[in-house]
Amino acid sequence: FVVPIPRSIAEYLSLDLPYKLSPDDVYLSAGANHAIEILVTVLARPGANVLLPRPGYPLYEARAAFSRLEVRHFDLLPEKGWEVDLHGVEALADDKTVAMLVINPGNPCGNVFTIDHMNKIAATARKLGILLIADEAYDHLAFGSNPFVPMGVFASITPVLTLGTISKRWVIPGWRLGWMVTNDPNGILQKSRIVESLKSYLNITADPTTLVQGAVTQVIKNTTEDFFLKTTNIIRGAANICYDRLEEIPCITCPHKPEGSMFTMVKLNLCLLEDINDDMDFCTKLAKEESVVVLPGFAVGLKNWLRITFAIEPPLLEDSLERIKTFCLRHAKKQ
Repeated sequence: FVVPIPRSIAEYLSLDLPYKLSPDDVYLSAGANHAIEILVTVLARPGANVLLPRPGYPLYEARAAFSRLEVRHFDLLPEKGWEVDLHGVEALADDKTVAMLVINPGNPCGNVFTIDHMNKIAATARKLGILLIADEAYDHLAFGSNPFVPMGVFASITPVLTLGTISKRWVIPGWRLGWMVTNDPNGILQKSRIVESLKSYLNITADPTTLVQGAVTQVIKNTTEDFFLKTTNIIRGAANICYDRLEEIPCITCPHKPEGSMFTMVKLNLCLLEDINDDMDFCTKLAKEESVVVLPGFAVGLKNWLRITFAIEPPLLEDSLERIKTFCLRHAKKQ
């Protein structure tokens, strides 16, 4: 790979940490999805299990199944701003648990964890003797009351493998460049040979293209704060439109206003709808009748919920939400 790029990523991530990362802590991947494949494959071993959030990003579950790594789901609590059910985590973990996944900012929930809650997550992982995988693909795309804080801040409590990508904050998704970073000031990942396994797997898999690597070094170095601020303001405006319009639809409940990433999870009240059986039926009929596509909640682990993205231009977002409202009124139960 291009030598300067791990250094550029290490310097960028170190800006938010109480310690300095080394270029040797950074491992490149061909996008975040490739990083997920690598991490899950490295962690998989006979009889092992991994703790994943529900709702969550379904690729983790798919990769775990392919690697024969048992998945155990802990809940995110909508009534608490999608915080992790830490009691549930403790009940699920055993001596075969290899890691726990935390996605912050949240996909698909649009939440951003508080510093206090993140500290409790790290303390729970330490108590259970497991490492944390921190999916921070949407790092710094936070626009609510909670600022984005990387999980690596708490790496002195428990080791953290951070997953990141160039695609979201810099808005260049087609470039396919991601990274895995070992936040491990106590050297636990070295002693447990996870770093050795990571390096071994990287020797037999593809790197991001050299052309993209060279360009990204300059992208990280030269992107101004004005660009990031503009992006965040655009997404904040779209999130406000989404939340306000959803509030107008009686059969849809948004338990927590989105504060990060580009998504929100909303609950369907099927009791208020006629001839709609479940979330899949809702989404299928909505697509046929109104040409609007939303993701049924069962795809991310929550049946009879919906995942809605607001990462589209405001006029299209307004039109789409109006169509959803029209659809719901058309299928509302008659009083």
